[in-house]
Amino acid sequence: MLRVLFAGTPECAVPSLEALARAHRVVAVLTNPPAPAGRSGTPVPSPVEAAARHLIAEGAIEGETPIIAPEKLNDAVRAEIARARPDIMACFAYGKIFGPKTLALFPLGAVNLHPSLLPRWRGCAPVPAAILARDRETGVTVQRMALEMDSGDVIAQTRIPLDGTETAESLLARAAVLGAPLLVDTINRFERGPVEGTPQNESLATYCAMLRKEDGEIDWKRSAAEIDAKIRAYEPWPGAFTVAGGNTLAIHKAHVHAESPAQCGAARAIPGSIVGVDKKAGILVQTGDGTLALETLQWRTKKALDFKSFLNGTRNFPDLILGQNGTEGRKP
Repeated sequence: MLRVLFAGTPECAVPSLEALARAHRVVAVLTNPPAPAGRSGTPVPSPVEAAARHLIAEGAIEGETPIIAPEKLNDAVRAEIARARPDIMACFAYGKIFGPKTLALFPLGAVNLHPSLLPRWRGCAPVPAAILARDRETGVTVQRMALEMDSGDVIAQTRIPLDGTETAESLLARAAVLGAPLLVDTINRFERGPVEGTPQNESLATYCAMLRKEDGEIDWKRSAAEIDAKIRAYEPWPGAFTVAGGNTLAIHKAHVHAESPAQCGAARAIPGSIVGVDKKAGILVQTGDGTLALETLQWRTKKALDFKSFLNGTRNFPDLILGQNGTEGRKP
């Protein structure tokens, strides 16, 4: 049984930690330090740290197993890792870059689970990137960790077909569940002997950047299909939003409305105009190309509501033009 160091931080990494703990000997857990949470700002351990402590309590991980949660990967941290004598590192969404000194601590090297079909969507936000691009499929990849981000040899992949209804939250959860047994199987292969990977085709590599809060602002001149993809890709974070009547409006769920602009009264409406309400579909908004039906909305500081409840509390909403403030933000 291999001695494994697991590195990960968010909730999506927990299934991989749990699966590895039951298949191999996890001798150390590396995660990010506690982060402020809630209105009080009280530091809370990462989901991986919380899961590791639960696994220790139930005996799936040995009680003396260190949980290492440093601000930086420095010599002191590397010394603590070395004392655990890991054979290999298995990583999923740790959140920091590993340099050559850290990677040298593992005799069998390090493997990383990445939620995309590498070499497509290298980087820190591959799940939103696949949704934004309206890819027809994505997947999970186990790669041998290299110094250049997400460029290592591919050891295993599982494909995930996309139907255009996924959110970043639902797709990442699905990737986490599919990735856990793939990571365990990879460690099993290392236990049996040397593992060969397949070099990535650099000519096919695409990249995604870290998401920013401002990326969520909706441009109503874009097509309904593009805006729908943005809402799904940015749910739950950074969230898709627009200005409306001098306030900020978050849009959590929407879909492209099937009717033509003429059918819903949007033939000459400017993008962002509310052109009607479909009692089954939602609030209809004209875009640069097509009509978008808004299903779940939320004013800043208020709770999210279905479109019917939202309209009951915002009677003048159909008079607004989304994406505009002042006199331009209301219909003449």
